[in-house]
Amino acid sequence: MTPNQAPDIANPALSLSVHPMRSVLYEELHNRPSPVIEGSCQVAHFTVKLNDNRQELHAHVVELCRRFSVPAPDPDSSCLYQDFGGFELRWERHLEFANFTFIVPTERAFETDALAFIPKDWLAAMPGELVVAVSLSLVSEQPTEKQLHQWFEGQRVTGASVADGHASVWTAFRLHSDGFGRILACNKGLNPYQTGRLVQRLFELETYRLMSLLALPVARKMGHELSRVEMDLAELNQNISELENQLDDRELLKSLSQLAADVERHRSDTNFRFAAAKAYHELVRDRLNQLKEQPLDGFQSMREFLERRLTPGINTCMSVRDQLEDLSRRIHRTTSLLRTRVDLSIQEQNQRLLSSMNQRSELQLRLQQTVEGLSVVVICYYILGLVGIGAEGMKAFGLSVDPYVAKGVALPIILIAVYSGIKHLREHLTEGHGDSSKKD
Repeated sequence: MTPNQAPDIANPALSLSVHPMRSVLYEELHNRPSPVIEGSCQVAHFTVKLNDNRQELHAHVVELCRRFSVPAPDPDSSCLYQDFGGFELRWERHLEFANFTFIVPTERAFETDALAFIPKDWLAAMPGELVVAVSLSLVSEQPTEKQLHQWFEGQRVTGASVADGHASVWTAFRLHSDGFGRILACNKGLNPYQTGRLVQRLFELETYRLMSLLALPVARKMGHELSRVEMDLAELNQNISELENQLDDRELLKSLSQLAADVERHRSDTNFRFAAAKAYHELVRDRLNQLKEQPLDGFQSMREFLERRLTPGINTCMSVRDQLEDLSRRIHRTTSLLRTRVDLSIQEQNQRLLSSMNQRSELQLRLQQTVEGLSVVVICYYILGLVGIGAEGMKAFGLSVDPYVAKGVALPIILIAVYSGIKHLREHLTEGHGDSSKKD
């Protein structure tokens, strides 16, 4: 049965359609169990950050299994727990990183190399970027101050009694001469399962601590960039009240749009990293709670150390994230304000344009009326000329008609007729234009 195939219902009385992920969902709660550790041992733990090399990492694990002739994990597997003879390997693949844990039984703290059985060329070719490299020694006897000074190379050590007093843990939270961090754990009565769980929690604490701090360099770099954005936004806000024309509005709106695009780009570039930092920090706090620390005389506890040193860094990341969100909101408000100003400017310009059009329409109407008056005079003049020509023709024919008298008599009649005709034509055209407007 493959991991993605759910078993059939054994009871024939139940004829149910089984969800294809049913078996996977059951097994999900049992993934990544704690190791079972009996006696003293030396443990080397690596955490590598994944990019786009998840399949390459799986092939790398398969290669190690091939060299030691042990069963390899399936391509879809996210973990492998296997005894390789001289050591035990625990491989776990997470969303963003993968863990390699090598467990070697030994009684000598920090004197046995947990990687002695691992091929050096295989280690050198490990895909991904190394983030965590820590060496843990599990002993059964309480170490002396001299031993702590020697094993931690004189560095300042934090320590606490954990697991309700059934174990003690010391660490310096620093890299040592071999390039590894170091953790010393003393078992005072834990069973093998509890011991494995303690070791797993200590490695998770170290892994999540460093993974959460991956956002701190990003936050520091982003802080300088956001200071520039803050200054530019303040300058733009100051210039809004000093704008004099629409051209300035448009130039300022263009600059504000570019500033908004920069902030959104910063948000998209850092959103995952800051969200991951917050999630990892929550896991660190959860693991500290599970350790159930009690103070040891002369030592600062791990909780106290991490709250004083790790929490400010995470708060810096969250502050930068909140600053980005605040800048985005402020730029949006400023853009809305400036767009409103531009809209008002456009409306004022349209109002002035309409007023100008009305003035031109009035001038055109007056000019038209003037032209109409002149047109009446011109038409009357030509009609009177025709009347005069007709009168002179009748006089020449022998009729007693005086052309001047005929023109004088015809003048008021012609004026009234021409004026009435032009007025009627204008009213007819105006009425026709009004009907067309109503239809439209």
